[in-house]
Amino acid sequence: MSEAWDTLRSHRQDLEGISLASLIDAADRGQHFTHQLSDLHVDLTRHLATDQTLELLFDLARERRVEALREAMFSGEPVNTTEDRAALHIALRNQSDRPILADGVNVMPEVNAVLRKMQAFCESVHNGTWRGSTGQRIETVINIGIGGSDLGPAMATEALRPWWSNGLHVRFVSNVDPSHLSDTIRDLDPETTLFIIASKTFGTQETLTNAHAARRWIAKALGETAVSRHFVAVSTNADRVAAFGIDTDNMFEFWDWVGGRYSMWSAIGLSIAMAIGFDQFTALLEGAHEMDCHFRDAPMHKNIPILLGLLDCWYRECWDCQSRAVLPYDQHLHRLPAYLQQLEMESNGKRTRIDGSPTTEGTAMIVWGEPGTNGQHSFHQMLHQGTTLVPCDFLVAATPTETVDDDRYDILVANCLAQAQALARGHGLDNIKAELEETELSESDISTLAPQKVMPGNRPSTTFLYRQLDPATLGRLISLFEHRVFVQGAVWGIDSFDQWGVELGKHLATEILPSVVDGSATQGDATTRRLTTHMDALRRG
Repeated sequence: MSEAWDTLRSHRQDLEGISLASLIDAADRGQHFTHQLSDLHVDLTRHLATDQTLELLFDLARERRVEALREAMFSGEPVNTTEDRAALHIALRNQSDRPILADGVNVMPEVNAVLRKMQAFCESVHNGTWRGSTGQRIETVINIGIGGSDLGPAMATEALRPWWSNGLHVRFVSNVDPSHLSDTIRDLDPETTLFIIASKTFGTQETLTNAHAARRWIAKALGETAVSRHFVAVSTNADRVAAFGIDTDNMFEFWDWVGGRYSMWSAIGLSIAMAIGFDQFTALLEGAHEMDCHFRDAPMHKNIPILLGLLDCWYRECWDCQSRAVLPYDQHLHRLPAYLQQLEMESNGKRTRIDGSPTTEGTAMIVWGEPGTNGQHSFHQMLHQGTTLVPCDFLVAATPTETVDDDRYDILVANCLAQAQALARGHGLDNIKAELEETELSESDISTLAPQKVMPGNRPSTTFLYRQLDPATLGRLISLFEHRVFVQGAVWGIDSFDQWGVELGKHLATEILPSVVDGSATQGDATTRRLTTHMDALRRG
């Protein structure tokens, strides 16, 4: 039983029929509903919440020990309880002299040593000291990974494409579908290509299958001895790395207290550093660290991640919201929704509390989205007029990263602001009728058409506004979303750092694979066996 949740549910009934427009227009609305960190401005004024709502959410946070759990994470306690591990992604971007402990040991000397090693390697590739086996400079870097070893770096390198430097091109391969690797290397020269194999255990099936295919491509073109000049590893398993043919001096380490979806700040971010240069990678870490300090030190009523995480829980439980749309009005952030899908849905898509009991509240919302303005011409229809309430995150920069000599960027920004306003305020029947009466339509046609154009409004959203999407700003944003997820998990009482739900399918795939290879159809349930038999027939023609 939860007194705080009961009070919030009752409060939700008190807000029935509330006009979001009236909340927005209140003179003091910005006092508790707008927040700033450096040039990141977070506007919460378009939320179905009052000052009282926030106070009740803070009561919930205190009941669920959010602040104490936050302190436990920063102190290196094993907040990943099912695996008995700390979750110290904050250490990876710690830009201060503050020690961060895991099992009583300061991890910062090791973290900083790996960063120095990454820097030296990046500089050697950029300045041409590191060359391929035939003496050619590296022109293309391909990161082979999956999940957290792919989504974070792929998202960040795309987001920071204007900061790419030194003539390097960075690409990503994650899908074990052979076409992914084939399409990625089709136009490349093996002599000028470097692969980063990113796998903590160096045993992830998809990653190693792709890595061996890439290895065969290099060896066929350049010989076996070329492998060590065209492959490096991000891993913790030196024996497997060496067996693959990679010199362990070119293995970049990370630790078991780094969860995959929180690992872009570690050596997993080597591909980011290769793309944008190590100085800009450091700026990315600095931005994240700034948000870490804010999350650790700011009181609840000014703490942006806490506020966002609590509002997410409010909508999930008291408004029965099943999903949240992420709408970056920035083409460079086109991979952000996919990245946040893993961050949020793998972290908190769970039904069992830390103590083993079933959850009694809903957990992770479905995260989805598309860059503006594309989404306006597809699913925004549902956001405005559908029967499902979907809170939205709008992200937009004040200035573009590209130099433009026309009004395209102003059009983009105007559309972002307009969409958020339209969702909140809607368009009522009386106003629509009045507008239609100015046309040549008959009263009958007006009566028929007007209801079709009604938009009810009262659709909540957050607007994230920043000067420009530079590395530090991206660091702040991603760190903010990470801590937002932590707050959600703390409220729901679940372990946000394990991912047991991804294991069963992997195990079954290993069992079924021999049947797929030989067509025997001896593994899996009845449907799987029938499908395997039919697949074998299709292959045989």
